[in-house]
Amino acid sequence: MSKSIVVIDGHPDPDPARFCHALAAAYCEGAQAAGHRVALLTLARIAIDPVRTRADWEDGVPGPAVRDCQHAVGAADHLVIIYPLWLGSMPALLKAFFEQVFRPGFAIKHDRMQRRPGLLQGKSARIVVTMGMPGFVYRWFFRAHSLKNLKRNILAFSGIGPIRTTLVGNIEGRSATNRAHLIETMHALGRVAK
Repeated sequence: MSKSIVVIDGHPDPDPARFCHALAAAYCEGAQAAGHRVALLTLARIAIDPVRTRADWEDGVPGPAVRDCQHAVGAADHLVIIYPLWLGSMPALLKAFFEQVFRPGFAIKHDRMQRRPGLLQGKSARIVVTMGMPGFVYRWFFRAHSLKNLKRNILAFSGIGPIRTTLVGNIEGRSATNRAHLIETMHALGRVAK
């Protein structure tokens, strides 16, 4: 069955040499080859400011770029979020994206005290994180705390599930052959929209 997919390329550096961009492109190509509809949001090319006040978070009027992102996320059956691990977490630009796009009234109900405040139910997600350290070190020693935060406190809280993860560790030390294998893996995941 054909799905509508939004791929969120969260690497803040627009340099095409960044491996996150290659992973995002491979996922998009695989999904399109399988007949899925794909929207690519390259955050390095989108002007998104962080939310600075509670009033802005709760009642602010999103600008055109944020509304376009909300439209893409709202229309999607499946979200793919790709980003590098920076200082143990997602880059600030990706955090600003979630602050702006996943506002009350779009991703969660204004009354967050409800048992199920999420407004994005029926959507699934995959998170792909690249990092310099081995993936098992991040998962077992650091307990993947920022990944868990994204899964539980942003995506699942917004009603998204299931949420699958892919950790790409030791990114600087990977050979060209290994990188090509990772590209093939992302292409295959795009074909099955997972």
